[in-house]
Amino acid sequence: MGKVLGFKEDYLYWSIVKKLSVQYHYRMVTISDNHQEIWLETDKDKVFPVVRIIRHDLDWANWLKRDIERATLIGEQIRKKLVKKPLDVLNIYITAFEPVDDYEFIDKKRTANKTTVTSQIVSTASYSARINELDTMFTKSLFIELSPDEEIDEQKINKIKQEALAGSVQQAKEEQQLFQRGKPLFTYFFMAIQLIIFLLMEMNGGSTDTKTLVDYGAKYSPYIMSGEWWRFFTPIVVHIGFMHLLMNTMSLYFIGTEVERLYGNIRFLIIYLVAGFGGSLASLIITPSVSAGASGAIFGCFGALLYFGMIYPKLFFRTMGMNIIILIAVNLGYGFSVSGIDNAGHIGGLIGGFLAAGIVHLPKHRLNIKQLLFAGATIILTYGLLQYAYSDRNQSIYFDETTASLAQEYMTAGETDKAYDLLKASIDKMENHPWSSFVLGNIEFERGNYQDASINYEESVKQKPEFHEAYYYLGLCFYKLNRIEEAKKQIQKAVDLSPNQEEYQKILNLLNEAP
Repeated sequence: MGKVLGFKEDYLYWSIVKKLSVQYHYRMVTISDNHQEIWLETDKDKVFPVVRIIRHDLDWANWLKRDIERATLIGEQIRKKLVKKPLDVLNIYITAFEPVDDYEFIDKKRTANKTTVTSQIVSTASYSARINELDTMFTKSLFIELSPDEEIDEQKINKIKQEALAGSVQQAKEEQQLFQRGKPLFTYFFMAIQLIIFLLMEMNGGSTDTKTLVDYGAKYSPYIMSGEWWRFFTPIVVHIGFMHLLMNTMSLYFIGTEVERLYGNIRFLIIYLVAGFGGSLASLIITPSVSAGASGAIFGCFGALLYFGMIYPKLFFRTMGMNIIILIAVNLGYGFSVSGIDNAGHIGGLIGGFLAAGIVHLPKHRLNIKQLLFAGATIILTYGLLQYAYSDRNQSIYFDETTASLAQEYMTAGETDKAYDLLKASIDKMENHPWSSFVLGNIEFERGNYQDASINYEESVKQKPEFHEAYYYLGLCFYKLNRIEEAKKQIQKAVDLSPNQEEYQKILNLLNEAP
C-alpha cells in the first residue's frame, strides 16, 4: 500500500512540474540528481518568478524548518545570478502526509537579504484543501485530477515525467533558437568593406593623414554642415591607423555576429546604420575634431544587446548580461580617461543601437505599441539634435582649428583651390574663425592678392588679439601695398607679442632702416 501512495505523490509531483513547464512556460533552473527537487523560473509571472517544487514525504517539522532555510539561501543565490531584486520564491512540498508535530511556522515567509520564500505543503491525504490554498496563493491553477490509486503505476509516472522534462527541453530549444535567427552576413560585409577602405587609404596618403581620412568619408563637421549628410554614415567604415582597424574589426566580429544572429540580417543592418548615424551625430554636436571608426556602430550592438536584456532579463543575465555591462562600463571609462577617443560617438552609438533595436524588435514578434513609442522617441530625439547641431548658437563651438588644419594639408598636397573653397564655405558658417581667416589670408598672399589677404589677417587679429603670426603677415601685406607705416605698426605688435621670433625683429629693423 505504501508503494501505491508513493506512486500517487510522484504522479502529482511530475504533473505539477509538467503544468509549470508546458502550460505556464517555466524553465528548469536546477534539478537534483534524484530528480526529487526542481527549481523553475519564468519571465511571465510577476508574483512568483521562481518556483521550487520538492517531492519528499514529511514526518517531523524540524526537517521542514531546516529545508525552508536551505531553500531561502538557494533562492538568494539564484536572485544574485539573475540580478533580480527583490525575488519572491514559491516553495511547494509534495508529500503523502503532513508533519506529525507542530509546523505553524510554515505560514510565515522566510527572507534572506532580498529573497522571500513562501512555502506550501500539498499532501495527497488532504489534497483538495491544500491544492485550493495553493491555487489561491499562486493565482494560477495547479489542480491535477488524481486518478484512483489502482490506475497509477510506474509506467504512467514515467510518461508524465518525460513530458515534463520534454517541456523544459523545449523551453531550452526555444531560448537557443533566439541566438540563431540568422547568419552574420552583414557583419562580414562591413568587416570586408572597412578592410578594403583601409588599404585604399594606405595607398593614397595613409590612414592617419587628415586629408586622406576626410577624402574617404571621415566625420568632418564643416562638410556635414555644408550638406554632405552621407558623412553621418561613411565614418563607420573608415579607420585611423592599423591598431584602430584591428581593434574595431575584432570587436565587430565578436559582438556583431551575436547581434546579427539574435536579430536577423535586415534588423541588424538597420541597427548598425542607425547606431553609426547616432554616433556621428553625437560626435558632431560634442567635438569638432575629424573622427572615424566603427566603434559607434559597435556600441550600437551593445545597445541592441541591452534591449534584448530588457525583453528577456533572466536569459540575458544567465548567458551574457554581466559581461556585456562590464564591457560597456570599461570601454566608456577608458574613453573618458584617455584623450583622443571620441566617447561622444560611443555614447551616441549606444543610445542609437538601443532605440533602433526597440523599433525593429526581435524576430517573430508582432508589431506592438512599444515599437511605435520607440520610433516616435527616436524621431523626436533625432530631429531635436539635428536642429541643435545646425543652429547658429551651436556654430561658435565648431571647427575653426580643424578647418584650418585640413586646409593646410590640402595646400601641402598642392590642392590649393580645394583648400580655398573649404575655408570660404566654413567661414560663412562660423561666428569665430581666426585660424581659418589666417590660412585664407595665406592663400591670398601667395596668389599676390595682398588687399584680400590683409582683410583676412585683420579679421584674424580682431577675433584673436594675441595672434602674432597674423600681425606679422598683415604687416607684410601692408608693405606690399606700400603702406609702410602701417606695416611697421603691425610687425611691432608681432614683436611685442612674441619677442623671441628673430624673423619678426629682422623685418622690423629692415623697415625702420629703410629711407
